[in-house]
Amino acid sequence: MAEIDVESLFNYAMKGQWRETLEAYNKNPGALEAKITKAEDTVLHLAVYLGQTNFVREVLDGINEEVCLNVLHMQNLKGNTTLHLAAEVGNVDMCHKMAKRDSKLICARNLEGETPLFLAAVHGKREAFLCLHDLKQNHDDDDDDEDYSLVKKSNGNTILHCTISSEHFGLALQIIKLYPKLVNSVNQHGLSPLQVLAGKPNCFKSSTRMELLQSIIYNCSIVDEIEETDDVCYNREHKTHHYPTNYETCATFFSLLKSTAIGKDDKAASNDEESNVSQKSAEEEQAKKSEKKRYGFPPNWAAAIRFLTHMMKLLLIICGVGANWIGKIQRKKVKHIQAMQLMNELIECGSSSLFKHDYTSMSVHGSVKSRRKAAPILIAAKMGVREMVEKILDTEPMAIHEVDSENKNVVLLAIENRQPHVYSLLNKRSLIRETAFRQVDKNGNSALHLAATYGSHRPWRVPGAAMQMQWEYKWYKLVKDSMPPNFFERYNENGETAKQLFIKTHQGLAKEGGKWLAKTSESCTLVAALVATVAFATSTAIPGGPDQRTGYPLLGGRPAFNIFAVTSLVALCSSVTALVLFLSILTSRFQEKDFALDLPRKLLLGLTTLFTSIASVLVSFCAGHFFIVENELKFAVYPIYAATCLPVSFFALVQLPLYLDLSLAMIRKVPQRSYKVHSHGMHHHY
Repeated sequence: MAEIDVESLFNYAMKGQWRETLEAYNKNPGALEAKITKAEDTVLHLAVYLGQTNFVREVLDGINEEVCLNVLHMQNLKGNTTLHLAAEVGNVDMCHKMAKRDSKLICARNLEGETPLFLAAVHGKREAFLCLHDLKQNHDDDDDDEDYSLVKKSNGNTILHCTISSEHFGLALQIIKLYPKLVNSVNQHGLSPLQVLAGKPNCFKSSTRMELLQSIIYNCSIVDEIEETDDVCYNREHKTHHYPTNYETCATFFSLLKSTAIGKDDKAASNDEESNVSQKSAEEEQAKKSEKKRYGFPPNWAAAIRFLTHMMKLLLIICGVGANWIGKIQRKKVKHIQAMQLMNELIECGSSSLFKHDYTSMSVHGSVKSRRKAAPILIAAKMGVREMVEKILDTEPMAIHEVDSENKNVVLLAIENRQPHVYSLLNKRSLIRETAFRQVDKNGNSALHLAATYGSHRPWRVPGAAMQMQWEYKWYKLVKDSMPPNFFERYNENGETAKQLFIKTHQGLAKEGGKWLAKTSESCTLVAALVATVAFATSTAIPGGPDQRTGYPLLGGRPAFNIFAVTSLVALCSSVTALVLFLSILTSRFQEKDFALDLPRKLLLGLTTLFTSIASVLVSFCAGHFFIVENELKFAVYPIYAATCLPVSFFALVQLPLYLDLSLAMIRKVPQRSYKVHSHGMHHHY
């Protein structure tokens, strides 16, 4: 037998020269078992990873059964077989081909304890997962326990944990149908799938912030829920369409036009066999009910509503809104709806112990270690998932009494972590207000103490320390006003009241906010003083001079002169007002309560009057300058006057975000939470 040239095999594979690779194998059949990379991959490993389906099929068909099994069971440095890689990349044809040759490959584990079935689920390869699941079911007569062992890792993580963590919610819903016992499974950290989902606030609408245009597109997007069906198995021969994949967009569009024209779905228009008619009618009836339930319009309007939605999207694209941006918003809505479906399924299928008992975690070596685990409702309250908190309370009202290792219940965690949506939900339930709001943690801190405590991060969606301080005080007052009527202010174990704790923990933030306000006021004071000086000089200089006999202005009564007179007066008054306001900020004591209303209001009024004074000075200058321009040039100077106003426009544009934040802070009672500070690594938190 000729010596195997490993380097040549590697070069052939990397260059895509699979015909030459096949010839090398024909000359030396042992080439398939040669490890040709540092990761100890064989040629077949590389072919699978690179998607060379024809090469793999030709090789497997050309070797005898014994050699084929040896090659398929070979593992690389990570312990992955070729079926592991085929499942990871989601190549259904390869998975079917290999698993058909030997169903035991589905049970093979790599060094991480992962089976091909597990890898397909983790990477969201739905078709590959269902293919392997069906093949395993058809060739395995063992009990259910062994089947469940294939979808678990050595650290206790199941495919349900991993698909939720990877946000493959559609596949997770199918996994629940196939493996219902996984709903209550916990890993070595004591986390259930519902707890993992609770640690993903950005997958829910309540924790996702959108601008006005984004909200309009979001609400106009029609997204179907995943249909609950008993037939979730993979059928390799089943075809959902009879056109090439790249024609799918065109086919969908024409299908939409057709359904709009005839007022029916494509399924209703098809003429199948009589045995399928009743089944389709039932499916349509179910679809109509779900459509009416979700969108609130009659089912026969569905096609028209969908058509109008697509036309609105097309109009937005024509107006300059990118199709990718619209698609991103729609994908976000799909994620939110699927997350809600998955949450409902997990809660409804979960046992009552999910809310009432602590978990016991077991390490890999078998030693048992008991730790008190936060219930899903507590994690949801901490992360701000209002939908989950509401669903759990509706399903299991006694979950309100759940506490974590620090004796904090759902109310304390929501208040401590500044979750306005969850707080608003809990505050509306009178029974919760009378009981759960009176809870204290192991350090004797009440809800008011936790509202007064400032954490290590800045929770509010506003820039600057001053506005953070403003919302911190507003949050404290909001919680204080919501406490039960007979609630008395108490001391914690350190002998501190909530007010004392607020002053203590917010000293750094108040100092930082005071510095920013002082620096901003100093800069604005300088500008306001300069504008006031110019405005005073301008207001005393009358264009054209006075009449020597009467003392009245010679140009009085003309429109430009009237504009000059009014704007110069406005500039003087507004600049002096701005100067006084900014000086009052500089002389402020910068106490904690001053940040709530007094200082932001002065800053807002100061910026408004300063901008008004600058704009008025420029307008008065243009109106006065208009009299010294010759008649032939009067129309030519208009563009110059417009260009003169550009600096003011630029200043207003730059200051607009701060101005809007200050304005909205005056109106809103409940602040907006920023969710960017959350870490989804729940293993470190619980």
